[in-house]
Formats: sequence, structure tokens, C-alpha cells
Amino acid sequence: MSDNHPSVGGAPLRRLTGVQILGTGSFVPDRIVTNDDLADLGCDSDWIVKRTGIRARRHAPPGMCTSDMAVEAARRCLAAADVPAKEVDLLVVGTFTPDRLMPATAPVVQSELGLTCGAFDVSAACAGFTYALATAMQFVGTGCSRRALVIGADTNSRILDPEDKTTYPLFGDGAGAVLLAGGSEEQGALAYTIGADGSRVDLLTRPVGGVQSPEVYPDGNLDRRWFMQMEGRSVFKWAVRLVDEDVKQVLQHADLKPEQIDCWLFHQANVRILDAAVDAMGISRERVVMHLDRYGNTSAASIPIALDETVRGGGIKSGDHVVMCGFGAGLAWGTLAWRW
Repeated sequence: MSDNHPSVGGAPLRRLTGVQILGTGSFVPDRIVTNDDLADLGCDSDWIVKRTGIRARRHAPPGMCTSDMAVEAARRCLAAADVPAKEVDLLVVGTFTPDRLMPATAPVVQSELGLTCGAFDVSAACAGFTYALATAMQFVGTGCSRRALVIGADTNSRILDPEDKTTYPLFGDGAGAVLLAGGSEEQGALAYTIGADGSRVDLLTRPVGGVQSPEVYPDGNLDRRWFMQMEGRSVFKWAVRLVDEDVKQVLQHADLKPEQIDCWLFHQANVRILDAAVDAMGISRERVVMHLDRYGNTSAASIPIALDETVRGGGIKSGDHVVMCGFGAGLAWGTLAWRW
């Protein structure tokens, strides 16, 4: 597919304040898979670091699913917010690796947490958390929810082809969560946008597994189209351009300059994408959160994990400006300029 395409921006820009994040939480599996552990794939450790910035990632053990990680992240989030589960009246889970194709993963998480509320999934791949956050904050901002739990979680290791050395080393498993509530008019999304370019769906896809191609095991053999497929070079070029253009548009709408942003939380896809964003916008590298080297690309979980670790480390305080930018398959993206 040609790389010539319309501007990656152009999605409507909006503002929604009066919303705050009460608490954060995250979880990653104990199992650490280093680059050296992937040597059998023919992957050179130094090559992986140079091309992606990744040194290790976490893989869920047998028996652990997306819902399990989401539940643990949510429990830590509720504990940090000091809010009992009974007060949560909405649950939105961003994931593209659900436990099952039906039902959604959110009701499973709801049951494990003992919640009594509406619960549904949002599927926007690596933009899943920003989509879920933008969705849940509408409920809070309009008074339709008092306490909304938002989770980004993915078990990427289950949908990657171990024989594909171009994708398998890139991804890890994990989950992150935030609890939303009403806040002052100074808090919330000073500007945000969510967008998609469906003309480019084949750049990053799983062709088998939905109703279009339901036969996962034809003739008793595993159909390798079950695994994720990615045109890495095209996705990379798109992501670099997307981050630069979309973030600049959101900042302009929020009437903010890059130097006014206290914390940058980009989706942890590739260190070269993050480096390109830093160079293009003149961002202070000290303010860009990076955990890619330890966790790899955790898809919908990457931004909330980074947010939780930063909050717990004291890196975000009341009144700070935070930018969150997620992007991935769809091709979909979401960017928010948030006042804490």
C-alpha cells in the first residue's frame, strides 16, 4: 500500500474539563524474557536494542489471561485512590487481545472485582487506552458516571508468531488502570482527539480470528494468519508523522507550548519513534517517560503503565500538564493534553 496519503491529523479536536484521575495502578507478569532469551529465533540482542530500544519484555505464564492482568492493575488502582469497588459505576477496558471473542473481557473483570456497573471493551489496539479514556470521561463529564474505571490491557505474547523475528521481539504483556471522577474546571482534557484511517488496516492486522475468517485451524493445522502481521517500515513512517502532527494540533488547541508540558506519555512502540518526536518538537528528554527497554510494546497497557509508575514515583503533581498519545492498528490514534 502506498505511503502517499492525506494528513494523519484532521480528526475533530475537543475539550472536556471537570474530570480528574483519582488513582492509578499497573501490573506486569513476573516472567522476564530478555533479548538473549530470544537468540533461538535468530535475533541478535544488540540488533534489537539498536532498532527498537527493547532489552526485555514480560510474558504472561500459561493460565494467565488479559482479564487476570486487568484485575490486578484495577485492584492496585482502587487501593491507590482509596475508593471501594462498590463505588465504581462504569468499567471500560481497552484491549485487542480479549480472553475470548465473546463475551467481552470487561464483564469478566467486573465479576472478579465485585463491581455492579456497566462494563464493555474498546478495541483500538495500541490506541486502546486513549480511546477508552476518551470514552469514559464523556460519562463522567456529563454526570452519567461518578467513578469510572478505565483499563488498558493486552496479552500480546499469545498472538505473536514465535517464528517471526520482525514482530515477536517487540511486544510484551501487561495492564494499567486509572479511576476517573468529577473534578474542577481546571482539571481534565484541555484538548483531545481520537482518529482513524481505515484505508490502511492491512498494515497492521490479524487476518484470522473474526467472523470474516472464522476457521482458525483448517485441516487441523494452525493457520499462521492467526498471528499478528505488520508492515513495519510503513507503520514506522506513519507513526513518526502522526505523533509530530497530532500532538502539535492538540497542543495548539489547548493553547499550550511544548515547554509547558511536565510529562510526556507516548505509546511505547519503538525508541526511534519517540526519539523522532523529541527531535521534531524540541521536547526535553527528561520529561519523556520511557519503559520500553524493560517491558517492550505492551499495546493498550503502555500508557497507563507509564502513567502509574510516574505517579507513584512522584513525577506528576496537581496542576501539571500531561500529554498522552497512543497509536496503532486501525490505523487508530488518540492524543490528550491533560491538566492534573
